[in-house]
Amino acid sequence: MSKTNRFAVLATFALLAGCHHAAKTPENAGTAPTPSSEAVATVTADDLDNPNSPLAKRSIYFDFDQYSVKPEFQSLLQAHADYLRSHPARHVLIQGNTDERGTSEYNLALGQRRSQAVMSGLETLGVPATQLEAVSLGKEKPVALGHDEDSWAQNRRADLVYR
Repeated sequence: MSKTNRFAVLATFALLAGCHHAAKTPENAGTAPTPSSEAVATVTADDLDNPNSPLAKRSIYFDFDQYSVKPEFQSLLQAHADYLRSHPARHVLIQGNTDERGTSEYNLALGQRRSQAVMSGLETLGVPATQLEAVSLGKEKPVALGHDEDSWAQNRRADLVYR
């Protein structure tokens, strides 16, 4: 081994050895946290948390290579629009998704059109645009991993994610 290589190896070891340090234990380690005197806000369950509510359904499905909201999902859109109008502090992220077929670029564009279609539907039903955001995930977030029509149908959707 040449002198230069030996020096480089030794310098690397010296640097790594210098980086090692013992973890410091805080003075109050091992003691239980003391209760805070600050009030804790209570959270009440609403219709979003009720599995029997129509609001528990947060996916709108699309036909192959389509981005128009099908009539059977209008009542679901109406339920979410009613909720958002009565809860102006709530916001929803609409994530457009596609199946695995097609290029990434094409699927990102199609997913965006799907999320925009749902957003337009909610705006038409009176939800302010300030409560809505539409994004595309393309084929990057499948719920079904199969390579058949049933799996593809589950992945052609727009998801409503409340924040």
